Amino acid sequence: MSQSQSQPGSQVRRVLVVGGGITGGVLSVALARKGVEVVLVELRTELTGIGHGITLQGNALKAFHDIGVYDRIAEKGYAFGNLRLRTADGHVIAEIPTPPMGGDAVPPTMGAVRADVAQVLADEAVAAGVDVRLGTTVTAIDDRGDHVVATLSDGTTETVDLLVGADGIRSKVRGMLGIEAEVHPVGMGIWRVVADRPADMECSEVYYGGPKYKAGYTPISEELCYAFLLEENLDRSFVGEGPNGALLKERGQGYGGIWGRVRDSLPDDAVVNYQWIETVCVEDPWYRGRSIGVGDAAHACPPLIAQGAAMCSEDAVVLAELVTSGLPVEEALAAFMARRFPRVKMVLDNSLTLAEWEMHPDTPGADPGRIMGQTLHALCAPA
Repeated sequence: MSQSQSQPGSQVRRVLVVGGGITGGVLSVALARKGVEVVLVELRTELTGIGHGITLQGNALKAFHDIGVYDRIAEKGYAFGNLRLRTADGHVIAEIPTPPMGGDAVPPTMGAVRADVAQVLADEAVAAGVDVRLGTTVTAIDDRGDHVVATLSDGTTETVDLLVGADGIRSKVRGMLGIEAEVHPVGMGIWRVVADRPADMECSEVYYGGPKYKAGYTPISEELCYAFLLEENLDRSFVGEGPNGALLKERGQGYGGIWGRVRDSLPDDAVVNYQWIETVCVEDPWYRGRSIGVGDAAHACPPLIAQGAAMCSEDAVVLAELVTSGLPVEEALAAFMARRFPRVKMVLDNSLTLAEWEMHPDTPGADPGRIMGQTLHALCAPA
């Protein structure tokens, strides 16, 4: 099948994608390059990413490669092939080679600036002919069996063959479809900051055994790194982004090595993001009729195995493949669930187990390195 044409007889020729994050961006590009008319609506007024960094595992990079955007992301990102575990004072515990989850065409892992990834996906969506509408979302969904009529917040309607909710963990589409799923706090909060990258930082590293749950970083460009600190949930007044470098330096005391140097290098007014880590899991199926929720709208997991962007991107590529394959829509969506749900559930369950072990390290049998390694090796199987 040509990259630029959908399969003859495809029932999906026009799609409404709700949400312009990584999931919606990858899906829109993937569909448009298969000859599908795509309308992408995004409530924000620009398609930007939150300012901190992101760790992209090989399976996320493979999804970017499959839709033709990998090279542009790689131009600014920082590739590497291992994860290093350290004690709080900086001594090496273990070196874990990252398995080739994306195959030979991409590196095992890449750090990147979220805003760079968002910009590439936005540019490529426009270049592929996606009808991008900012400051707009869906307000009503009317499934008429052989098509969906969606009412948008600007008062217009769109008639489409498929509606996809890619609108995140607090998805409005999920509620409109009558899918009940509660968002749960995991019990951890995460501080994130972008800082100058020390020359001797060449891969992701995680520090265990300190005063908080853990600290770590990922190089995200030749000049920058993304550092994080996980601790208990603080009062919700801390949630958000602001000039809190001094606060992060205070809360990040007790860690040495490169992490301690990065912490100490932060200006007091460095822009820092703090969020509660939350999770949601929609049971199979994620669709009702010709509407479906994917990515974080269906399965948001803690970022402890760095698989959030990968699971979202895989969803997008697989969905685009199946709904343009010539299968009737219902069969295509059922086939999508059969491929995606077991894989996503494995990652989500293992991430939640890892979170429990990191919050309660005295748990009998707790072995964070083992569960991370097992999960990443399992993900070498095709999505």
